[in-house]
Parts: sequence; C-alpha cells; structure tokens
Amino acid sequence: MKKHYKWLTAGLAAALLLVGCTDSNPAAPEKDPVSPLTDYVSEENMALADMWNSCDDTALAAVMKKAAAGENVTIACIGGSITQGTISPGADDAKLGFKKCYADLFFEWWSDTFPETEFTFINAGIGATDSYLGVHRVQKDVLDYEPDLVLVEFSVNDGSSLIDKRNYDNLVRKILLSESHPAVMLLFMGQTNGSSAQDVHALIGFNYNLPMVSYLNVINAMMAENIYTDKQLSGDTTHPSALGHAIAGEILWKYLNEVYVVRDSFEEPKPFDKSPVTNEVYLNAELLDSRTLTPVQTGDFTAGSSFEAFPNGWTCEGGEGNFTFSINCSRLGFLYFCTNDGTGGQYEVYVDGEYSSTLDSDFKSGWGNYAAAKEVYASKEACEHTVVIKKAPDSTGDNFTLLGILISG
Repeated sequence: MKKHYKWLTAGLAAALLLVGCTDSNPAAPEKDPVSPLTDYVSEENMALADMWNSCDDTALAAVMKKAAAGENVTIACIGGSITQGTISPGADDAKLGFKKCYADLFFEWWSDTFPETEFTFINAGIGATDSYLGVHRVQKDVLDYEPDLVLVEFSVNDGSSLIDKRNYDNLVRKILLSESHPAVMLLFMGQTNGSSAQDVHALIGFNYNLPMVSYLNVINAMMAENIYTDKQLSGDTTHPSALGHAIAGEILWKYLNEVYVVRDSFEEPKPFDKSPVTNEVYLNAELLDSRTLTPVQTGDFTAGSSFEAFPNGWTCEGGEGNFTFSINCSRLGFLYFCTNDGTGGQYEVYVDGEYSSTLDSDFKSGWGNYAAAKEVYASKEACEHTVVIKKAPDSTGDNFTLLGILISG
C-alpha cells in the first residue's frame, strides 16, 4: 500500500508535524527490525551509548505495541537547534549519500518499522533554547497534541548548575505527568570539545528509570580512537555535521530495534509515581504572548514580532517603553529577542513598583540573533503583580522585542 505524506504547520513556535496517512489501519504483520541506514557505530560504541542499566523500556515498548496494532501514534522531539535540524558541514559530509537531522532519522524508524500505521511526528526544536524555556513552551508545542512518546534533547544548550538541573527535572516531570502519560526518552548530545550537560541530565533519567542514549560518549570514543576527527563530526564544534547527525540517528535506530525485538515481553506500563529530584516549581509553567495576555497598557510597544519562532510578541522601536500588565504568578520570566545589529536596547523590569532586573537585547558582539529567556522574579506563593517594562535611562539602543511572558505558580 502506497503511503502519502504531507507537511502541516502546527501554528506553534517552530513545531512542525509530519503525518503519514493510509487508507486503513490494519495490524502490521510481525517482521524483523529494519536495519539502520548507516553502519558507523560498532557494538562497543553502542554499549557506550546505552550504558545505563537503570533504563526501563516498558513505556517505550507499549508505544511500539500500539503502533503494531495499527492505532494512530503521535511522537515528538523537543530540544534546541540540533533537534530543529541544524547541520554544520563537516569535512566528510560530501561523501554521505544523504543529509538528514537525527530527528528525521528517529521518525523514519517508526514509519519504516510500522508502514501501515498513521503517525503524527512533531519536531519542536527551536535554536538557542534551553530547558527553562522548554518547560514553559512544552504544553502548547508538544503536550496539547497528546503524544505517545517524547524525546528530549537539551544537553548542549543546558548548563550544569543546580538551576539547570531543576529546569530539566521540571521539564521531564511535566511531560511524564501530562494527560496522555507519554513514554519519554532522553538523548544526550555534546560538542566535539566535550561540553555537555549529560551528567546532570543522566541523573534525572536515572532517578526516573528512563531510556537514555549518549551521542557524546560515542563521539568521544570515536575521536579518541582516531575513527573520526572533530572536523568530520562538526563544522563549528557545537552542531553535528551530516555525519554526526547520521551517527546520532543510528544510535537511536539501534536502541529502538533492541526494544522492538523483545517488546512483547514487557507488561503494561504503570503510572509514573517517582518522587521529584528537585523542587517542583514549573509543573504549571506556561508561555503567554499577545494572543493570551491583554496588557493594562502597551505604551510605546506594538503587537507583533519579526522572530519567526515567536511571532506574537510586542515590539518597541522608540520612546520609553512603559509596557504594563497584571499577572497572578509565583515566578515570572521574559522571553525577548537579542540582535547583533547594534540597535538592541536595555529595558528594566519593575514588579509592584520595585526594580527587578534589566533585559539586555544588545548582542552585537555575538554569533547571531536569538530568543533569550530570563527569570526575573520568584516567590513561594502566587499572587497578583503589576509589572512594568521601560527603557533604561542609559540604554545603548531603542529597539526591544518582548517575545513572551513566562509564568508559573
């Protein structure tokens, strides 16, 4: 039976859906697992990728059994630019027969393994974003679609502080506790210089017995064994080359195959009931914008944004700003546009009349434009607050784009 594909925009920040449609959903016949598209990862290196004995694949196997039964399945990836699909050309990329990001290869395993099943694939990767923003946008970008499986990738963009650990923990728990109770996989990417939040993220996965796979471990071993150089694996240290993405995709493909061949040996998954590793402060986190928040006054701001991933903000190009709104929350943060054209300004935040923080949108010495997320206020109890954003007296520029308001509590 011929499959038909069409691309649909999700209407959310950088969320893109690929829906594979068939005329019917019969149960797929039993068959051997589909071989990966590449053969870069040895058994020894695969053991490094899958080194955590605590992983419980019960929930993942349940998704496979659902797909095998011909039921509709929704699978999502959330992360930064690597998930979004950024490929930094490597020294050997011209020799590859294809150039696909790891997320596409991950989705391809499902469509190739269960060709008679209808899938919805969601790529919710947004460049230069971390778990703090992730936990605020995951509801609209992923969970509203009631996914069966979510793969989380933030190890390159997250840090290793206690705050980063809390943010990632809250993101993973928010997914696990969501209404559709999806299976969760954790992917640990890493830069060719060894930078990664893998150790912190693996601690969260270990405590929740989640499936975890490490690209970082594999490329570290490959470089140490002179199989590939850093220039072959990445053109900019941070983003994988097409070769690097193929390796990450192969690791995921082989892990899924290992679970696939024994999926029927697993019982039905039990409800998630693990205690939190850190404080639960973002389980009801959300991202507000001009569609969901009505300001008391917009001042010199007008609705709209030139940043494609977050188009529903507010922009100020002159004047004093004086954007004012009321909000009930215990924690407050802002998502704002940082630009490297030298026009970005510094805007101050006042909460209930008291100075709280300065948001600096000037990134003229940086690598490019991006969405910065910063928490400016936190308390133990939620209450009503009046918030004002205005240009700092010594601001170096006039322009400021507020992309969203991050609240919880």
